[in-house]
Amino acid sequence: MPESVKPVSNFELSRYLGKWHEIARLDHPFERGLSQVTAEYSPGTDGRVVVVNRGYSVADGEWRESTGKAYLVGAQTEGYLKVSFFGPFYGSYVIFELDQQNYQYAFVSGPDTNYLWLLSRTPVVDEDVMQKFIAMSKARGFDTEKLIYVDHAR
Repeated sequence: MPESVKPVSNFELSRYLGKWHEIARLDHPFERGLSQVTAEYSPGTDGRVVVVNRGYSVADGEWRESTGKAYLVGAQTEGYLKVSFFGPFYGSYVIFELDQQNYQYAFVSGPDTNYLWLLSRTPVVDEDVMQKFIAMSKARGFDTEKLIYVDHAR
């Protein structure tokens, strides 16, 4: 994980499971051009979490879906997972901010400052959550000027 990012503590995986809407992200080839992006986490076997990412490609006029797996890394109460969508290759998934009371939003980093997401249980977040995301991400070295804001309109 980036040196400036620390995972949240008091993390409860069971509360994190379910559907999340991607609100903002840094660009990556595997999500480029997708709107209405969601991530769904469900329990798998042997402590594994099944991850299903889904988004709509306007250019192709079709839904794209990718299924992966994730495992907690280290302490079970720390928001630090490893995720794989490509065979034996895993990447860091670090939850560095979380609505601890209701699990309504999460700020997530990948293995370096090129990977950043704002996830929410709803397709829209309050402006104060967005500003907190931008400020905390910028303070940790992410280039927030390059954020992509995900369209969830149908």
